[in-house]
Amino acid sequence: MGFQTVLGVLIPFIGTSLGALCVLLLKGELNRRLQRGMAGFAAGVMVAASVWSLLLPAIDQSSGMGKLAFLPASVGFSVGFFFLLLLDVAIPQPTEPAACDGESRLRKVYMMVLAVTLHNIPEGMAVGVVFAALLTGDDLVTASAAMALSVGIAVQNFPEGAIVSMPLRSAGVGKGKSLLLGVLSGAVELLGAGIMLAAAVWLAPAMPYFLSFAAGAMFYVVVEELVPEMQDGVRSKIGAVCFSVGFLTMMILDVALG
Repeated sequence: MGFQTVLGVLIPFIGTSLGALCVLLLKGELNRRLQRGMAGFAAGVMVAASVWSLLLPAIDQSSGMGKLAFLPASVGFSVGFFFLLLLDVAIPQPTEPAACDGESRLRKVYMMVLAVTLHNIPEGMAVGVVFAALLTGDDLVTASAAMALSVGIAVQNFPEGAIVSMPLRSAGVGKGKSLLLGVLSGAVELLGAGIMLAAAVWLAPAMPYFLSFAAGAMFYVVVEELVPEMQDGVRSKIGAVCFSVGFLTMMILDVALG
């Protein structure tokens, strides 16, 4: 496993860890305009990556099926999307806890930590699938596109790390423990990516399904989490602008540099 693969898998975890570090640097919440901009940029990167780095390679790999080449990509995308939908139904949503006192508030914060942690697993798997495709010699998935996808997820993970560590601190947990739990909430992405990389050889024949599965998962994250975040209850121009910047950045990296 090359340095590039190791770095690509670590980047999303680093994004979460940097967000968790906010508990040591900030007293209040992250600036809302900054959060909207980061959500928009991450959404643009992830949409472009889902199309150019995941769905189109999945369709190209199925070209031997003729007019049915879209079928593996369609199946994988649907399974990935509804997998995260069911995950959202089964676990609590990663939202800020309601204002309350004492043990009740701390319990709600810990439930939020659990929700963020579980939501990070499919994102790690998505990164692992892309780098697994690289390891198996798939020339339809470029290294630059894989790295850009990792960066996009890392940008999304930054505020998630903060919304784990900072509410813990405000609920009375020590800074050190709050930081540790924020970092650990992103460590599960390493687990998800590691599983996909370990199974790279066995994944090769079914790679179109796994690539499109990752695309479906990414689309769900964008629609369900990032789009509402970039709007934040208002008509946010900064979110829309950052979305276009993220989309164009990813497109250029994949098409021009790939």
